[in-house]
Amino acid sequence: MNALRRNWRPNRLRKTLPEVAVVFGASGGIGAALVANLAASGRYSQIHAGARRNLEELPPGVSAFRFELGDERSIAAAVAALSSPPTLVAIATGVLHDDGLALQPEKSARAIDPAAMEQVLAINTVGPALIAKHVLPHLPRERRAVFAALSAKVGSISDNRLGGWHSYRASKAALNMLIKTFAIELSRTHPLAVVAALHPGTVASALSAPFSRGMAPDALFAAERAAAQLMDVIEGLEPRDSGGLFSWDGSRLPY
Repeated sequence: MNALRRNWRPNRLRKTLPEVAVVFGASGGIGAALVANLAASGRYSQIHAGARRNLEELPPGVSAFRFELGDERSIAAAVAALSSPPTLVAIATGVLHDDGLALQPEKSARAIDPAAMEQVLAINTVGPALIAKHVLPHLPRERRAVFAALSAKVGSISDNRLGGWHSYRASKAALNMLIKTFAIELSRTHPLAVVAALHPGTVASALSAPFSRGMAPDALFAAERAAAQLMDVIEGLEPRDSGGLFSWDGSRLPY
C-alpha cells in the first residue's frame, strides 16, 4: 500500500449503513486516543470501548465493556453483547515491560525466563488471537470491515538487525503471522474484509517510557497523533491489503 493512500473511497453501500467500532484495550494511551478519535469523527453510530477495568470520562456516545485478555469467556461475552456487526475492530492491547509481572525486554538470550516469555506471548499473541476467534465471524459479509491489531516493527523477522528483546519480538512476529493466516481464512467468506497489523511508531506512553529517553521530539508521537495516523492508515486499507503489516505512515513493512 502506498503511504497514506487517500484516493480510495468506500463504496456507496457503506455510506448508507451504520458504522460500528469496537476497541479492545481502551484504557491504554493509544486505545483511549483511538476511542476519542472515533467519537470525534462523528462517523460511527456505535462505539464500544473495552478494558479490564471500569472506564471513566468516556466521550459522549461511547459505551464501555469489561473483558480480560486471558479469559476467553469474557471476550466471547463481550462480542456476543454487540447489537450490530462491527465494521471496525481495533486491538490496542500489549505489553513490553511490567515490573509487577517481572517483565523486561531481554538484552541477550541468557536473560530469557520461560515464565516471563509465556506472559508476553499470552498478552501479545494469544489474547489478540482469542479476540479474532470470536469477532471475525461477526464481521459483515456484504461490506468492507477492518480488523486491526497493534503490532510492532521489531516483530519483522527480515528487519531484525539488532537482536535482543527476544520475547517481545517473538510475540509480535507470531501476531503478524496470525494476522496473515486470519486474512487468508476470512477472505473465503468475507471478501471485502481487511485484517491488518499496524505499527504505531514510538508513542509517548507507559509502554515506551523507559526506552524513549533521548529520542528526537519528532520521533516520539503523542498518543493523539498516533491515533490519528493509525486511523488514516485504516481508512486507506483495501481488501487486497489484507494480511499485511503497515507502519504509521501507511507504508507496508516486511514480515
